[in-house]
Amino acid sequence: MPQLYPRTLLALAAALATTACQSTTDTTSIETAATADQAFERYKARFVDSLWYYNPTWASSQGYHRYDSMLVLPTAGRRQLEAKTNARWQRELAGFKVGELSVNNQTDYRLMVNELRSEQWYADTLRQWEWNPALYNVSEPVADILNGRYQPLDHRLRSISMKISRAPEYYEAAETNLKNPTKEHLTLGINQNRGGLDVFGKALEDSIARSGLSAREKEEFRGRIATTRLAIENYISFLDKQLRPRATRSFRIGPELFRQKFAYDIQSAYSADAVYQKALRHKQELLQDMAVRATRLWPKYFGQQAMPADTLTRIRQVIGKLTQTHATPAGFVAAVRQQIPALVKFVDDKKLLTQDPSKPLVVRETPLYMRGSGASVSAPGPYDKSANTYYNVEPLTGTPAAQAESYLREYNQYTLQILNIHEAIPGHYTQLVYSNQSPSIIKAVLGNGAMVEGWAVYAERMMLENGYGGGSDEIWLMWDKWNMRVTLNTILDHQVQAGAITEPQAVQMLQREGFQEEAEARNKWLRATLSQVQLSSYFTGYTEIYDLREELKRQQGKSFDLKAFHEQFLSYGSAPVKYIRQMMLQKQ
Repeated sequence: MPQLYPRTLLALAAALATTACQSTTDTTSIETAATADQAFERYKARFVDSLWYYNPTWASSQGYHRYDSMLVLPTAGRRQLEAKTNARWQRELAGFKVGELSVNNQTDYRLMVNELRSEQWYADTLRQWEWNPALYNVSEPVADILNGRYQPLDHRLRSISMKISRAPEYYEAAETNLKNPTKEHLTLGINQNRGGLDVFGKALEDSIARSGLSAREKEEFRGRIATTRLAIENYISFLDKQLRPRATRSFRIGPELFRQKFAYDIQSAYSADAVYQKALRHKQELLQDMAVRATRLWPKYFGQQAMPADTLTRIRQVIGKLTQTHATPAGFVAAVRQQIPALVKFVDDKKLLTQDPSKPLVVRETPLYMRGSGASVSAPGPYDKSANTYYNVEPLTGTPAAQAESYLREYNQYTLQILNIHEAIPGHYTQLVYSNQSPSIIKAVLGNGAMVEGWAVYAERMMLENGYGGGSDEIWLMWDKWNMRVTLNTILDHQVQAGAITEPQAVQMLQREGFQEEAEARNKWLRATLSQVQLSSYFTGYTEIYDLREELKRQQGKSFDLKAFHEQFLSYGSAPVKYIRQMMLQKQ
């Protein structure tokens, strides 16, 4: 069992005793409660409280800051404690009769069960804690606390000081855990921890200097920062010098683990194999549409020049023309920032959904400790709804010229707009704002990645369907290319993690059939080696959302209202699409 602060140990004992007592009462009195839903609502509140206690970093990311000062040590004792707690929660949930719950609560029940079974599977079967050095990094939670605005600076600094006081033990436990890493995850762990050193630099020092902490607190804090930096540097050295020779594990998890992980992570109505087959078919549909549009555009951009007989060559050459206009390396982040107001206006003008102007979206350069994954959104959780939502954009300053040009051609005048729809409005940013307003805290915190990513992809197509970009062949061709990437994500994910595709084969597929620039293709290969199943979430969620919309359009006919569909769909939080479908049809 990990060492805990005395008051934490007492709190844990009290929490376990109280929960055990309450659990016995509730699970035996469900039948006599006023309603099964009332009993389940009370249980959900206790479940979430315990969830945050055992996962303080996750709690912080959701805007729940009671446990910000805690740093969970990833020891064997801690894993044993979590396993016992998980088993107890599963026993308690089994005491509820699902059929007696409302449709909303049935969905929450299934999300809770899946979360617990998933955690158990991750710990006992996938066992990333043994082979993924990038799991261990104290920098990101510290940066989140430092950059927050939910509490006075002095309070946040004291939380950080307490949290990092255990950094040496944290990294010692990490070194003990790691047995046979993949070289890809080892490199990622080194790079991200090296970037994380920046968190313990000037910005933190300046915050301490201007704070109201006492002289003794400041001195103690600065000592802990120095100790933490040393612990991180020692961990980096351990990975580079001691663990690298043992980094022989394959990054491929294999077909059986892939299918299991897909079921837990995606929670789709489809199996992993079924989604893979759908993606293969959709790839051909996209190629056919791209060929038609490229043929129509050929005279506009090539005049009387002979058109290639090979359709892939024809498509590639037209795309090549369209990608020539793009931002400069120095102006890339600014170009993203400038497009956001136009997206807000289009959504409002077309009445696609209701937006909340009081929810801030801040475009920023991606922090160093988060770099390596392209653009992303960091959103506040349901407890911290007024905090900033950050649209993270990796700057290209300092990037070699050829590499920057390749990247910018990929994110050209058309696809940069699609990227901003996907990541910002009405994609991730908009969906996450709605998710935080969901009356179900379970749906808000146990968010389904396929629904989240699927909505962002659906938003791209929906915007174009409603006239964004003028309905031109140019923007539709580039969206086809963009959607091809989503489709190939699924194909690549399956072939990399459940198959045997090599890097040259993957890059060739992405460049030839996906029309990607080399830099983008190689980055996608790297991502496919570092993650499993996540790349499949985009296509899976998008397909399910689009199919649901078309199903409701057929049922409702002329009474179908697109804005109402969007707002009702988003009102259920980030639940799996198959459960949202069930709730929407039930409401009808």
